[in-house]
Order: sequence, then C-alpha cells, then structure tokens
Amino acid sequence: MNPISTEFNQFFKELAANNHKDWFDLNRKRYETHVKKPFEDFVEQLIEAVQKENKSLNPKPKDCIFRINRDIRFAKDKTPYKLNRSAAINQGGRKDMSPAGLYVEMGPEHVRVYRGIYMASTAEIAQIRSYMAKHAKTLAKLSSAAEFKKWYGEVRGEKAKRMPKDLAAAAEMEPLIFNKQWYYFHQMPAEKTTDPKLINQIMECYKAGDQMAKFLAKALH
Repeated sequence: MNPISTEFNQFFKELAANNHKDWFDLNRKRYETHVKKPFEDFVEQLIEAVQKENKSLNPKPKDCIFRINRDIRFAKDKTPYKLNRSAAINQGGRKDMSPAGLYVEMGPEHVRVYRGIYMASTAEIAQIRSYMAKHAKTLAKLSSAAEFKKWYGEVRGEKAKRMPKDLAAAAEMEPLIFNKQWYYFHQMPAEKTTDPKLINQIMECYKAGDQMAKFLAKALH
C-alpha cells in the first residue's frame, strides 16, 4: 500500500509560496506527519521491491533519502528548502553513484525515476568511453531497444566537443561516446505520487533500464 497521501504534494505547493524557515517551523509537525514519515515508508517498500531483482542492494532508507534542505552555499537562489523528496536506492545509499541502483524524485511537478551515471571522475569517463568504443554495437542495441525507448527515450548527459584521436572515429559512429554523463529517466505526472501501484510502475521502469545499467557497470570495472 502506498503510504503517501494528497497532503504530500499539498505541503510542497504551499512551501513553494512560503519557502522560508519561519513557515517551515510552523508547519514542521505537518511535514513530519504527511511528508517525512510517509516518504521513509515508501522508500522502505521500494528497497524491498528492488531487492527482489538485485539481492546485493540492501541499504537502510535513512541512508538513501536526501535532505529537504538545499545546499545554498554557492547558489544564487537562497530559498532553504527543496520542493520535492528524493532518494537514491543503492548499496551505499545517497552517496553511492553506482548505475546498479536508481534515483527517485517525487513532488507536485512530477515523479521521476533515474538510472545510469550522473557523476563520474575524469579517469572514469575515459574508462567508460574506451569500453563503449570496444562495445559500440552492444551499446547501440541497448539504447535502441523497444522497452528502453518506451520507458526512457534516450541516454542523456553533457557532451564533450572533441575526442582524443584514438576515440574520434568510434565517437563519430556512436555519439554516446562524446558524453560526460550517461543517465536516463522516466517521468510520470505528479498525481502518480499517491497511486497504489506506483512501486509496481517504478519497478517496471527499473527492469526496462537494467540491461543498460549493467552495461555501464561493466564499463566502470
């Protein structure tokens, strides 16, 4: 059973117009009752569902859930709170950027399910590109697979403008080698937040992206 009610998105709609500490403090009990606890319960259920597909993933919900507080140290926008809740279901929780898991974001704008590689070091990017160049046909097959395209459309990410000479020819044949990130996501309407079948739909999405995730995991090892 989905523990999230319509009060979840209603809280964020009101927070958007009152994004400051005084309002949040006045509504903290409401946040804890209708947002914080239900999302923790939802993430616990999602972890259990993911474990059925990948037994190596057994993190604790508290380690997966991102803080509602924004990091405003270097931001022009100084509003203190995010307008959604999010979690990274990975063995190392939110600090683990492995493509094996997934990232889910829920709020009054949308529900999104992300997979892939969002943050990689310079050395990892070089390693991934080299692997892709050697397995370009497999990559093309995975990115054009009907189920993948149905759920995700395409692999996204920032791209480099030029390639090292040893990768230039392969990159012209397979444009994903130009990427610095390799992530993909499925978006659902915000109303899905309270859908009793939301976890089932997220898991369908998870499975549709699993072969690409496994390919990216191999590229990192």
